[in-house]
Amino acid sequence: MSKPLTGKALPAVLVAGSLAGVAAIMAGLLALVPTLEAGTATAPVAQASPGTVGVENVAFELPAEVGPGGKGPDGMPVPLTPARLDAPPPAPATKVAAPFKPSRGKAKPTRIRIPKIKVNAPVGSVSVDEKGNLGVPSLSKPNLTGWYRFSPVPGEAGPAIINGHVNTRKGAAVFNRLAELAKGDQIYVYRSDGKIARFTVSGIEQVSKKQFPTKRVYGNTSNAQLRLITCGGVYNQGAHSYSDNIIVYATLSKKKG
Repeated sequence: MSKPLTGKALPAVLVAGSLAGVAAIMAGLLALVPTLEAGTATAPVAQASPGTVGVENVAFELPAEVGPGGKGPDGMPVPLTPARLDAPPPAPATKVAAPFKPSRGKAKPTRIRIPKIKVNAPVGSVSVDEKGNLGVPSLSKPNLTGWYRFSPVPGEAGPAIINGHVNTRKGAAVFNRLAELAKGDQIYVYRSDGKIARFTVSGIEQVSKKQFPTKRVYGNTSNAQLRLITCGGVYNQGAHSYSDNIIVYATLSKKKG
């Protein structure tokens, strides 16, 4: 996956920066992002230009904003592409709800439900290792998702990060259909304090792990947002890793509790 950020304080192992309060919650995010393993994202790598990508000496202009996903006029799925590295997170798809007040470490996400792709899964927690790699859920539990515990609690100000595997050796995993999500779809996150946060998808992209959009994923936000991350692209048998990441961006649109 990518390097995580924290809603209150980013681990020193990631890089410099601390999130103090809502505005500072991710101020150091860009500098502190961990790398992802087989189920998630990798650390960002600089590219020659934030707006272009090279393929066999041919440069292609990247979109200036994250796309909505979904299907085109012909009813076929719209191919997922990365936006420019300097593009901001996609604008909310609907009215934004005010964040929950900080729980000060007393709450955590316990379950995530995504009706469109039939996800109803428990949420565990993941951290980073000594190399700064963001952890992923156990491969022995394909239906388990992982919340980066130093990112905001879902529903509180800032971008909460939840990752999950696309598949395991035994078959499809929890985020196997994540690429099917599109602008306007609903995501529900249930918390240990009884609160429920409903997020509405604002955009989705597929990016190379070598050009991970750190700022877009982990940058500070004044409202409550959610990032879902899994693997995509080509699978490398030797490295046991995928070439890309699928990233879903969503914004808090309703809350309960």
